[in-house]
Amino acid sequence: MTETSHTVKSYEQELELLRNIMARMGGLVERQTSLAVAAVIDRNEEAAIEAPDLDPQVDELEREAETLAIRILALRSPMAVDLREIVSALKITGDLERIGDYASSIARRSMKLDIADSGISLTGLRSMGRLVQDNLRRVIDALSQRDRDRAIEVWQADTAVDEFYTSMFRELMTYMMEDPRSITSCIHLLFVAKNLERIGDHATNIAERIYYAATGQMLPAVRPRGGLAASAPSRPAE
Repeated sequence: MTETSHTVKSYEQELELLRNIMARMGGLVERQTSLAVAAVIDRNEEAAIEAPDLDPQVDELEREAETLAIRILALRSPMAVDLREIVSALKITGDLERIGDYASSIARRSMKLDIADSGISLTGLRSMGRLVQDNLRRVIDALSQRDRDRAIEVWQADTAVDEFYTSMFRELMTYMMEDPRSITSCIHLLFVAKNLERIGDHATNIAERIYYAATGQMLPAVRPRGGLAASAPSRPAE
């Protein structure tokens, strides 16, 4: 094996390692989010404890990814698609770390919730949680497969998450006005809903970075409410 071929193989191994680190982070934060939703909706105390316990692993993987990405940039001088992928990885791992933080916050807040006999319905929050989990799962799949089309689907779906949050806000405000005894519980649930909305935002950020890494083009700043054809660029850049 020549020195050049050895260098190329080593470079490819580093890129694959970076992808594997992101995939592991994605799996962890997806689990954290699932645990956080279960902690609130199902009053699962074990889930409430486990979600924050995964944080150190996520943080360590973020540091590993950052160190590796900087090393590749400094020593390999990547170009075109590789350069976009590495720069995007630095941002994606930051988004994944924040998702883990929001999930941990939801789990911790679930321990303060007391809605027994309060009459507060969690139906809307359950639906919102399912949608956010679905978007997160799909964007992590898109990341692993470098699938720009699936990334676009997640990018568009964030509008529905925002609408759920607006609906939850109005519903919880109504509970508080009708029964002041529900204020404390409703405030906790408002924070839970907001954190879910922020997880959705970070999933959308990841979708945008996947698309950029694959095509060299940025998705529009304003997400469409209708079809994608006129809104998302379709020709990848070299």
